Amino acid sequence: MGHYRCIIARVKDRSSILQDLRDKAAQLPAGPGVYLFKDRLGCVLYVGKAKSLRSRVASYFQPSADLLVSRGPDIQRMVEQLVADLDVLECDSEVDALLRESRLIKDIQPRFNERQKDDKSFPYLQVTADEDFPRVQITRQPRPKGARLYGPFVSPADLRAALPLMQRVFKFRTCKLDIVEGDPSLRHFRPCILHSIKQCSGPCAALVTKADYAGQVSRLKQFLESKGAKIKAELAAKMKQAAARLEFERAAALRDELAALEGLQRRGLVHEHVQPEVFFVDPAQGLSRLAEVLSLPGPPRTIEGIDIAHLGGGESCGSMVCFIDGRPFKNSYRRYRIKAAEGGDDFACIREVVWRRYKHAGMNEELFPDIILIDGGKGQLAAAYGAFHELAFRPPVLLAIAKREEEVFIHGRREPLRLSRHDPGLRILQAVRDEAHRFAQHYHHILRRKATLEERTGGR
Repeated sequence: MGHYRCIIARVKDRSSILQDLRDKAAQLPAGPGVYLFKDRLGCVLYVGKAKSLRSRVASYFQPSADLLVSRGPDIQRMVEQLVADLDVLECDSEVDALLRESRLIKDIQPRFNERQKDDKSFPYLQVTADEDFPRVQITRQPRPKGARLYGPFVSPADLRAALPLMQRVFKFRTCKLDIVEGDPSLRHFRPCILHSIKQCSGPCAALVTKADYAGQVSRLKQFLESKGAKIKAELAAKMKQAAARLEFERAAALRDELAALEGLQRRGLVHEHVQPEVFFVDPAQGLSRLAEVLSLPGPPRTIEGIDIAHLGGGESCGSMVCFIDGRPFKNSYRRYRIKAAEGGDDFACIREVVWRRYKHAGMNEELFPDIILIDGGKGQLAAAYGAFHELAFRPPVLLAIAKREEEVFIHGRREPLRLSRHDPGLRILQAVRDEAHRFAQHYHHILRRKATLEERTGGR
């Protein structure tokens, strides 16, 4: 009888958990976002995106839901037997949700996202900046320098469809030719068919000056940065005129062009939706360069990065990421919910996180990294060092890197270190800084969502 009572108790416990999840789903926002299903230990089982978080998440837990048909046997088993909690990240748009979902799956590797665990990245539109006649290309492997990037784009098909339409308007080149202004051989070169169909101005045959071609590319950049509202309005007006004249084939073609251009808006921002696997930095080269500029006895092996996230002082949290030999070591990542520091005080928050992270290292219970990197400037660096005053031991190399100017502040030096934007040492530090920022922001969104849910449900 005891065995059967145990089984009944487990069934009742599972039913209670599923009811709690239904109640929680009913309180979610109706906007776009990313949801994370977790087991009893807090391990993420599955990451998904949604146009409406409330309706999508609720669809998993409805008694009438046929998950075997709609989601498959693995998801059915996950929901019925394993999911014990959920978190969500609200996003600004469906595109933002899709890009964040992809990033989380790559970072966390949830067991039930097996089909989405791949190394495929989203493409960019690349406009070269170091050529007399810049070329425009779709690429998944952007150049490390000498190019302006737009994207990442969530639909490669939309991007490929829009490219010839933009060429028709701006007449830029997409070829791989090396074209130099004033080259006498260009006068005898025969341009390709794109010039014949008026989709390229023909710089390969000296049919356009460098100045005029620069104007074409400048207008293309303005179009991409302004979301192309003017051209889309013109296409919409032409489509209506063609329909009014009963030119339905023409109207349909214009409709397709309009849809292709609108597809260009399904993209993220280069610096916000970073794809670290795309922007490769040779770790060995970067670490050797850091040893050189920081006067270290040898290339550093371990770098830990720290960042703080909050919104108006609410739900402050910190992150610590670890890079070993220039690569992320996710098993050593840590998150910190700020306890003592006043919300919104970045300096106090950094001091708290640094103290909590390194107090055990100071007592010889853990190893110090070779470099500690703080996201910020002089003030943040001083706050981090202040934590070591309380701990009464000296830190290893302590740095801070400020955004925009990308100056590297070094404890003990008055002037910041200024490196080229393409310096491999700076690129390594930027990778650590950006990863710490991303990790802190994700945790902050989760805490903020939990706090909002608790307010709506009265703390149930």
